[in-house]
Amino acid sequence: MKFVRAVKLGILLVLAWLIFAAVAIAPHRLCFEGGKVYTFFCGTSSADCREITVDGDKAESMFLSLSDVCGEATVYENVDAEQIIKKFRAKVIACEKLCDSVNYYCKADMPYAVELYGTEINLHVSEKDGRVKVGSPIIFGGY
Repeated sequence: MKFVRAVKLGILLVLAWLIFAAVAIAPHRLCFEGGKVYTFFCGTSSADCREITVDGDKAESMFLSLSDVCGEATVYENVDAEQIIKKFRAKVIACEKLCDSVNYYCKADMPYAVELYGTEINLHVSEKDGRVKVGSPIIFGGY
């Protein structure tokens, strides 16, 4: 009787460990949903970053095939920057107004981060020509 109980407990412990391990090593989900195109920034830093852009509906499968993703971005139409900032419950750290666009550098619940303006930034929202490009940690290469 004690042996059966010990085996059941052992099985439960192994299952709990397997579930924990699967969650710990599983890749995170995509940062953004619904964009027509999706860009992955790959490399170890912005200095050696390469961009891989795919149709939005192929983003998840592409993500699973990449091993060195250091950022993600997509473009939305018919939405404004404030809606995106609100959707991600982001705190705007800095706002940069240029002649043709407005950039918001934010802190939100995102998997990537860089230090900018002396603060950790992990969401960059850029509004230009009626479109919004959103990237994490930032939009590499500009917009």
